[in-house]
Amino acid sequence: MRQIVLDTETTGLSPQDGDRIIEIGCVELVNRQLTGNNRHFYLNPERDIHEDALRVHGITLDFLADKPRFADIAAELLDYLRGAELVIHNAPFDLGFLDAEFGRLGLGPTRSLVGGVIDTLVMAKELWPGKRNGLDALCDRLGVDNSGRQLHGALLDAQLLADVYIYMTRGQESLIIELQHDTGTTGLLERCDLTAFELPVLPASEAERTEHAAMLEALDKESKGRTVWRRVEEPQPMAWLQQDRAEMR
Repeated sequence: MRQIVLDTETTGLSPQDGDRIIEIGCVELVNRQLTGNNRHFYLNPERDIHEDALRVHGITLDFLADKPRFADIAAELLDYLRGAELVIHNAPFDLGFLDAEFGRLGLGPTRSLVGGVIDTLVMAKELWPGKRNGLDALCDRLGVDNSGRQLHGALLDAQLLADVYIYMTRGQESLIIELQHDTGTTGLLERCDLTAFELPVLPASEAERTEHAAMLEALDKESKGRTVWRRVEEPQPMAWLQQDRAEMR
């Protein structure tokens, strides 16, 4: 599976008002592994940069004066993105600008040119409702080093987001990993019968159950009582333990 983590910097907030992309950063993941096959473009927007945007990214018109226009790099960018799944934080913002740029060249909306889009901001809000879910907050929460992020930069932010995305989706990794041979073919793991093994069941201690209940209570407060588990009656510890043992045998 090929994914491209993408970020942009722009002259302002509204492509509808004529704001343009001035920087694009792309980081490639293949099977959730960083490949180093990245892309980075600075672009001449052929218009002024809003002061508020300049304070965010620090990219000046003087710096961009000799840089290519979006039309000059569109074919290379499109060839790089084609068929890949895009991973973007607050996807509507970046997609709005990409759609406007591709639209000026007579090309369809970005979603029709790529293999799909994942919005990590939507994912983060589902995982941590009520929390701050900006890129810096996610880096702090997940232990991703963002100490070099003094100003926004498309390539740096894409690199940070790639790490954040991998941490956020670790639970999606398969427990059985396919073997990759030097020839590039995939070998299948031989099936193993585990029915003869009896796995021990380790019940949680009283302290662990108390700590778990406290964590659920905190989550319940943050979501303002919308958590599902509060609506379901919790089974007695010994009852589920005996049932699990019976099923294993």
